Amino acid sequence: MSKLPKEHRFLDLSDYGRPIATLIANRLMSTKVTPVHVTLAFVISGLVAVTFIVYGHFWPALFFLLLKSILDAADGELARLKNTPSHTGRYFDSISDYVLNFLVISSIWYITKSDLLLALTAFVGLELQGTLYNYYYAILKNRY
Repeated sequence: MSKLPKEHRFLDLSDYGRPIATLIANRLMSTKVTPVHVTLAFVISGLVAVTFIVYGHFWPALFFLLLKSILDAADGELARLKNTPSHTGRYFDSISDYVLNFLVISSIWYITKSDLLLALTAFVGLELQGTLYNYYYAILKNRY
């Protein structure tokens, strides 16, 4: 279920997991699984990915980061399908993204032994990009 009407959709490369997320949400729609459960699953997936990064297992880390991204889209899809969006769910999703982004950047900083300022700059840049994207996407979504 798209957030925008068909005539206002655009190519969003960051939304690569949406087709699989929609499939997952459709499968979960008639179950007792809630969007918050799916958010918890993406948190667990992100934490597993961070653990794999720290121990130098990059292919499994990639798998769990992709799974985290897909589940991150699936929670919102499920909320829209079940007609149960909530401020609490959106807040939990956003805070979870923020914490996991910090942990991923921190784990990369840890294994590369790079400059802490560089890692913090990467984290701030990542968060600003996401914030600006969400800001303008919300304007577009509310307009149409």
